[in-house]
Amino acid sequence: MTHTYKTMVILGSFAALSLAGAGHAQDAFVPKHAGQFVIVGRATVVAPSEKGDIVTAAGVDSGLNVAVSNSTVPTLGFSYFFTDHIAVEGILGTSKHKISAVGPSTNVEVHDTWVLPPVVTLQYHFNPAGKVSPYVGAGVNFMDWYSGKDKNGFKVRLKNGAGTAVQAGVDVALKGHWALNVDYKKVFYKTDARINDGALKSKVKLDPAVTSIGLAYRF
Repeated sequence: MTHTYKTMVILGSFAALSLAGAGHAQDAFVPKHAGQFVIVGRATVVAPSEKGDIVTAAGVDSGLNVAVSNSTVPTLGFSYFFTDHIAVEGILGTSKHKISAVGPSTNVEVHDTWVLPPVVTLQYHFNPAGKVSPYVGAGVNFMDWYSGKDKNGFKVRLKNGAGTAVQAGVDVALKGHWALNVDYKKVFYKTDARINDGALKSKVKLDPAVTSIGLAYRF
């Protein structure tokens, strides 16, 4: 768990608890309800928990593994409530990552790339009329790699594809239409990486943790 990841979780939890305890009766808020649209802007940490051995074209282990850097980016979420409890959310954002080949005596960057990873989840919201409303969700995502730049003489190609996602979070209503949102998603996704036209290759499980904190507006 990275320092940035820990900091966001701690700050988000502290803010949620503090705001929940500081509520006043006169600070009327808009509760969650059927037919409601919600837009949320978040600061998001994308932290891959990658696992992938690099092998030769013949399948021989090279002794190297794939490493993918974390990325902190802004994201937007859009939700619609079908009922007081059930909603669908889509998130949009794009993140940049460094890809390296690492081993006992090797750590070389082979590629920089951007990825567009939209996620759509179906959610269940607890206590929708309350000031503090947690939720869980599950859904799908798609990884679209673009604007990649090869590094240090390597040629890398990554395969686009779909994955699944689970989600948990909490909304803390503020005054009026505003709410604080803390959100965690775990995305399960595997990609095929080809290095130097297949001379080396890897099936990489990226499985990023996507942790966010932000402000929501309920229409």
